[in-house]
Amino acid sequence: MTPEPNSSQPNRPESNVTVESLNGVNPNVPPESGTIVATAEPEKPLPPPTRKVLLQPHQKQTTPEKSGSVLTLGLIAAMIFGLANDNIWLGLIGAVGAIGISLRMMWPSWGKIWAQVIPPTWRTLIVACFGLLAGIVGLLMLSGTNTEPGSRNIQINWEAIGALGELIGALGQILIAILGVYVAWRQYVISKDLTIQQNRITQQQTIDAYFQGVSDLALDEQGFLEDWPQERAIAEGRTAAIMSSVDAEGKAKILRFLSQSRLVTPLKRDRLLGRPILDGDGGYAEDREHGIRVIDLNVMLAGADLASTDLRWTELSEANLVRANLSKCDLVKANLSRAILYDANLARADMRSATLFYGSAETASPRSRTEFPNYQTGEHTGAVVERADFTAVKRLSEEQRYYCCAWCGSKSRETIPGGCEGIPNKLGR
Repeated sequence: MTPEPNSSQPNRPESNVTVESLNGVNPNVPPESGTIVATAEPEKPLPPPTRKVLLQPHQKQTTPEKSGSVLTLGLIAAMIFGLANDNIWLGLIGAVGAIGISLRMMWPSWGKIWAQVIPPTWRTLIVACFGLLAGIVGLLMLSGTNTEPGSRNIQINWEAIGALGELIGALGQILIAILGVYVAWRQYVISKDLTIQQNRITQQQTIDAYFQGVSDLALDEQGFLEDWPQERAIAEGRTAAIMSSVDAEGKAKILRFLSQSRLVTPLKRDRLLGRPILDGDGGYAEDREHGIRVIDLNVMLAGADLASTDLRWTELSEANLVRANLSKCDLVKANLSRAILYDANLARADMRSATLFYGSAETASPRSRTEFPNYQTGEHTGAVVERADFTAVKRLSEEQRYYCCAWCGSKSRETIPGGCEGIPNKLGR
C-alpha cells in the first residue's frame, strides 16, 4: 500500500505489532511503555554511619621462610667458626649452604621483579641474548684455537677474550640504542592516543554546544519552528559549519539528532501564521509535497565520509549525497526518498526497510528537476541511484532490488546482490 503524502512519522500507540512494507515506507512503531512511580512521605534521615578506617594487615612470614632465615644464619655462623679455627670443610659447607639457601629464598621475589619490570616482549629476547653470548664463549673455549698442538688441555686465549669483550660492549651499546628507540616510539604512541582522545572530547563538546544552541532556538517562544526565515537560515548556517568540522561519527550524531527532533522533516504548516500543525497524536504532521523543513541539508553531505556509522531512522530525503561514502552504514528504516546517491558508495550497507521511493517499484522513478513528485504513484519520488556501488548490500528487499536495477544504470547493475536478470534498465544507459 502507498502511504498518504501528508502522513506523519509513524509512532502510533494503537497496536504493538510493527507492520513494515518491503520498501520501509510508513512503518508502525510501538510506543515505549511508561513507568508510574508512586511517591510517599519522606522518611527521617538516618544518622550517618560511623566511618572505620581499615588498615591493610602486614603479610606474615611463613614457616618455611622462618626456617630458611634461621638456617642461613646458622650456616653463616658455621662458616665464621670454620674460618676462625682453620677448619676448611666446615667453612666450605657453611659458605655453600648459605649461598644455596639464600638463592632458594630469593628466587620467588626475583621472579616477581622479573615479571613486573621486564615487559613480556623483552623477556625472551634477553634470555636469548644471554644464551647466544654464552654459546659463543663456550665455542671459543672449546675450539681448537685455545689448545696447544698435541695437548687436550684447554687454555684461555686472553686476546680473544678481550676482543670478545669489546664485541659484547658494542652489542650492549647497540642494545641500549634500540631500547632508547623503543621507549621513544612508545612515548609517541601514547602521546598520539592522548591527542586523539583529547580531540574526541573537544569534538563532543562542540557537538553538545551545537545541540544546546539549536534546542534554545527551537524551544523559544518565537523559535524557528515558526515561519521565520532568518532563524531557519541561522540554524542551517550552524549546521553547515559544524558538518565540515567533525568526523564521520560526529556527522552521524548530528543527523540522528536532527532526524529525531523533526528538524529536517518537511512539516505541514499554517499558510497564514507559518506554524507547524499538530497531527493529533502528539507530533507534527508531515507534508511531503508542500512541507517546510526547519533545516534543509541541501549539499552539506555531498562527498561526506559516513562509513561504518549508525544512521538508523535518519531523515535523508532530498539530501545531496553525491559521491558520499556510506559503506558499512546501518541504514535500517532511513528515508532516502528523492536523495541524490549519484556515484555514492553503499557497499556492505544494511538497507533493511530503507525508503528509496514511494508507491510501487514498477511505477516509481527518480526525482526530476522539472517534474513534481507524485506520492500516490511514486513518480519522481525515488532516489537517484545512478552509478552507485551496491556491492554486498545487506537485507535488500525485492522492491528495493527492482528499483535499483531499473534506475542505477548498466555499471551499477553488476554490483547489486541477487542480480538484475529479468528487470529492465529503465535508465537506458
